[in-house]
Amino acid sequence: MRPILGVAVALCALSPLAQAQTSHRVLIHVKTALSLDDAQICAAPNVALASLKAGHKVTMLFDASAVTSITKGFGWRRKFSSTSAMDRAKLPDRERRSLSEQLGVPLEQVPHDYGEYLGFLKSKGVEIYGNKTMMLLYNIDPAKAASAVVPVGLEKMVELFNAADRTIVY
Repeated sequence: MRPILGVAVALCALSPLAQAQTSHRVLIHVKTALSLDDAQICAAPNVALASLKAGHKVTMLFDASAVTSITKGFGWRRKFSSTSAMDRAKLPDRERRSLSEQLGVPLEQVPHDYGEYLGFLKSKGVEIYGNKTMMLLYNIDPAKAASAVVPVGLEKMVELFNAADRTIVY
């Protein structure tokens, strides 16, 4: 009878309810620039919010071409701007309405663009990093990273990957 009990306990541990109650360290690895595929990079904050709401510790890492989207004066439209591409990418009205409902706040309190959205996520506890090595390869001054983003070296990136229980790639 003990083997049956062991199997029952194992199955309960794998159930969606048990998994939902377990907090994980979720790393969202954002690799694709807004200029290459806006759907990927714009979905990442929504996944971060959903993971946060599920009780997980969330970290976002902007890497590869995505570093051009979180750097002031670089990336999608108006390359030499004082804003980042994420600041210039407006949240669609339907998405803002959906966020208003999800967050239970008036529409006026919902971010207007993806740069504000990243700042909002950071204020809720999401850690947001950018690969400093990729910034340098793109000839980007790490000091020009958006205020919500902390540029990090390769050693810190290795720590982030090793600490993650789950990694989601965009």
